[in-house]
Amino acid sequence: MKIITWNCQMAFRNKGHLIQIEQPDILIVPECEHPDKLLILNLNATSILWYGANKSKGLAVFSFGRYHLDLMEVHNKEIKIICPISVTGGDVDFTLIAVWAQRNNDRDYRYIGQVWKAVYYYEEILSEKKVIITGDFNSNAIWDKKHRLASHSMTVKKLGDMQIHSAYHSHFSQAQGKEIHPTFYMYRHENKPYHIDYCFVSAYFLERLTGVEVGDYQYWKTHSDHSPLIINFGI
Repeated sequence: MKIITWNCQMAFRNKGHLIQIEQPDILIVPECEHPDKLLILNLNATSILWYGANKSKGLAVFSFGRYHLDLMEVHNKEIKIICPISVTGGDVDFTLIAVWAQRNNDRDYRYIGQVWKAVYYYEEILSEKKVIITGDFNSNAIWDKKHRLASHSMTVKKLGDMQIHSAYHSHFSQAQGKEIHPTFYMYRHENKPYHIDYCFVSAYFLERLTGVEVGDYQYWKTHSDHSPLIINFGI
């Protein structure tokens, strides 16, 4: 199973074919326009879920082949934009939490604060054995001091206490805040790199993790300020 998260920096209709080449089973795309605007792509997706207030810029999740997506009833619309999704039809059913953490009007809980809220709000479903949390967290441990109520490291620790860990950091034996593969380049400038996209997985998936890749800056910089995060599992 291959999962890819890629913030496309809008206009996915003109870029979707690039990520399709990677043949994802599940694709998470922050800053994606509403599916009504994607007909030109001919994605041939099995399921498409989209959530957002602006039809030009929302969070889209696509599944392909056997995989099917359903937004869970427990979804809290006030935690933006983080969506709990039931994934069925593959070799294993699991819960996917798709993330595009935003600044929004929740002054004390912006960006990683929204993920922090989601971890606590969805704690019951996160206690299940088969969970994946992935997307654009807009966060890194280097900014912990900016988020005193709910920092990146606090969120990572809470997830770790639940036996949910970053696939990237586990695969490359990297420490949070010390990543050697940036996923975001501010203004698309190579000298402003940050790692802000993540895929956290429960023990079931971590044991079956076969590969992690971050897209090459030189290739992806012409399409987005983010590079895709590609996660492979032996299922």
